[in-house]
Parts: sequence; C-alpha cells; structure tokens
Amino acid sequence: MRTKEARLARRTPRGEATRLAILEAAEKVIGKNGFTASSISGITRAAGVAQGTFYIYFRTKEDVFRELVLQLGRHLRHTLTEVAEKAPNRIGAEKEGLRAFLTFVARHPGFYRIVQEALFIDPKAYRDYFEAFAGSYREALEKAEAAGEIRQGDVDVRAWALMGMAKALGERYAIWRETRPIDEVVDAAHDMIVRGLAP
Repeated sequence: MRTKEARLARRTPRGEATRLAILEAAEKVIGKNGFTASSISGITRAAGVAQGTFYIYFRTKEDVFRELVLQLGRHLRHTLTEVAEKAPNRIGAEKEGLRAFLTFVARHPGFYRIVQEALFIDPKAYRDYFEAFAGSYREALEKAEAAGEIRQGDVDVRAWALMGMAKALGERYAIWRETRPIDEVVDAAHDMIVRGLAP
C-alpha cells in the first residue's frame, strides 16, 4: 500500500514538493546531529509535516538517508555539469568545477557528514555516490582527450585523483571554515592540476 500511495503522491506537484521537503529537512537534521542521533520525528518536525506523511514516501530512517545521499550526489553532479558546459575547454571546466564544488560544500554544511556516515550506515549508497561521480568524470575526460584538450592518460585514475583532491580541499577550506578565500584556493589547486609538480 505504501508503494502505491507513494507512486500516486509523487505524480502530483504537491506530493513531490512534500517528498523534497522531507529530504531537505533530513539533510539539515542528519547533517547537524548525525544519523544515529536523528529521528524520524525530528525530520518531520523540521519539514513541517505529520509523522505519518513520512511513511508515504519512505519506509525507514535508513531509507530516507539512502535517498538523501543519492540526491545530494545528483544535485551536485547537475551543478558541476552546468558549470562545465559553460567553460571554453576541459582545463577551464576543471577550474570552474572546483570553484562550484567548494561553493556547494560551503552552502551545505552537513554534506560531508552525511556522505561520510554513509560509509558505515549504507556502504552501497556510499560507493554508488562516488562511482556515479567517477563515471561522469571519466566520460568528460575521455571527450576532452579525444578533442585534444588534454593529453592522453589513464582517465579512471585521473578522475579519482581529481575527485580526491576536491574532497580534501572541501574539507580543509569549506567545512573547517578557514578564512582563506575560495578563489585563492582554486587558483593554487588549478595551477597544480595544469602544471603538475615538476620544476
């Protein structure tokens, strides 16, 4: 019954708005308190919906958490794709993509906590989150390589290396709220991406 109700509810703009409100509330509550200390009642209270409404869309707290991790990934990938499409080439896309990522992280303070907790709460969602990113990244690098915008190399290793760099920079300069401007961090990181470390 729950699945049928959810299917019917999601077909309406109001139903989809309610589902998104629950996910946004889950991001705030879980991002602030952590998964274990968060409750369904706390999430529905923050969303401004009755607790019973939660069960029309999600079965358990784990269920909403899994969807939250995947939705954050989709939202972030969409943001980065839009930025990359406006860039003149792949090198420019790397710079603007890093800037957009760090800005996104700064605006979503619970983002890192949620994704990191997924490693323990839902390892499959955690892996799916990063695999989806890596797949998109590989495709973009392959296209850039074919167009002669970047030199040939192992696109899989490059994708994961660039993702790892962005993840570490996000934690250091966006999450820990360092006063160093994001643009300054992006310039320094991009210089290394483009020029490497060799003298």
